[in-house]
Amino acid sequence: MKKVLVARKAFPDIVERLRAHFEVEVNPDDAVWTKAQLIERLQGKAGAFTTGSERIDAEVLAACPALEAVCNMAVGYNNIDVAACTARGIVVTNTPDVLTETTADFGFALMMAAARRIAESERYLRSGAWSKWHYDQFASPDVHGTTLGILGMGRIGQAIARRGALGFGMQVIYHNRSRCTPEIEAEVKACYVDKATLLREADHLVLVVPYSPASHHAIGAAELALMKPSATLTNIARGGVVDDAALAEALKAGRIAAAGLDVFEGEPKVHAGLLDVLNVVLTPHIASSSVTTRRAMASLAVDNLIAALGHGPQAGAPPTPVNPEVLTTR
Repeated sequence: MKKVLVARKAFPDIVERLRAHFEVEVNPDDAVWTKAQLIERLQGKAGAFTTGSERIDAEVLAACPALEAVCNMAVGYNNIDVAACTARGIVVTNTPDVLTETTADFGFALMMAAARRIAESERYLRSGAWSKWHYDQFASPDVHGTTLGILGMGRIGQAIARRGALGFGMQVIYHNRSRCTPEIEAEVKACYVDKATLLREADHLVLVVPYSPASHHAIGAAELALMKPSATLTNIARGGVVDDAALAEALKAGRIAAAGLDVFEGEPKVHAGLLDVLNVVLTPHIASSSVTTRRAMASLAVDNLIAALGHGPQAGAPPTPVNPEVLTTR
């Protein structure tokens, strides 16, 4: 019986499905292991159920020759060196689609919280500072009827566009590595623009672009300088897409009005400068964290792992491979 590792704590009933096919090692303490600890636990393991906490790079792969499949409980997989996995014939999977709508809900909520100064005003109230009504108390930009800019027009970007255009009467503009089809643009009522135009015209900019070396610091000091002083920035993509230090400075200087951040460079650490400003809403990477969605993500990761290691109704054909070319060479 092959052995698999579940690298972080997950729903016990879903993990239990693995035991019908494999010898399973879990992480009951939900510890975030060092690279050395991860390598130690991957010895003799054919499969790994991973999250964004585990970095599967060439060094790890070289030290774990039994590994055949890495199944990530996330839509993003920048924690995995896919090219190195492919070179070793290791299949990599992720969990797309099942988190699209929940993540879009949260992204829109975070954008609204930043725009309407919800967290800032709540802190004010809780501090006991509220003594009377003022005509301009926490006055903020509108959301409805304004221009929504989206950087990254994949599944989640399209879902956010629908919410803005159809629910809030927003004009939607977007920039993406490749332009969407006319059918998709018509469905979500979005217009393609170049990146500079996106930055200049968006009243509310939402980032949903995947992280890669090409998108590292896609929003830095120069890009923030192009935005309206009244604009907001929301990041539900990945830490590293935004230069957090530059953003903290822009927020302090009033170069943009507000920001909502669910992801950070070097998380779970957060740039100290962001903790000192009031006009930013900070959440701990929870955009997909509804019970239904997180269970669906875990279930899909388990489905992928079972299939990738040759079991179940989809044996040999995991539902959502990142590098499907590996499957044809097995």
